Amino acid sequence: MEIPAEEPRFFQVEPLEGESLSHFLGRFRRENYLTVTQLGKLTGLGAVISRWEKFYLNPFPTQQELGALAAVVEVKVERLIEMLQPLGVTMKPRPILLCGACYAEVPCHRFEWQFKEKMKCDRHQLRLLTKCTNCETSFPIPADWVQGECPHCFLPFATMAKRQKSY
Repeated sequence: MEIPAEEPRFFQVEPLEGESLSHFLGRFRRENYLTVTQLGKLTGLGAVISRWEKFYLNPFPTQQELGALAAVVEVKVERLIEMLQPLGVTMKPRPILLCGACYAEVPCHRFEWQFKEKMKCDRHQLRLLTKCTNCETSFPIPADWVQGECPHCFLPFATMAKRQKSY
């Protein structure tokens, strides 16, 4: 008698309000000790996961692709769609942008910071940061934000708000 293979079980990760898909995927992978390649294999999406983490969303994720991801991360497709830009809004994948004041409130990268026309945080009326206010190192993709700090000088993102300029 053959024993049926069990589906792998993962630690659930709840999406944060306004969180970008890139940041969420990184948190999910770290919580479950997965590489981007492993998550690509589990979802059947391959390298597409890596592209999404880098904000390369052209072509835009299909319902089928989001369904495959949703089945593994155990988050509804509708919630995943909320982590993407609205139709008609263009994303700018580089540079990675940050509002330190927002990050201090909810420690996550917000997808709206990467909107092509976005230059400021509407909530705090601060110019979005493109690099560390201490050492001027560019921010890595949000999927790689492990501690919420500059990877070069370790200045916390939340602390950077003190040096953000008003818009």
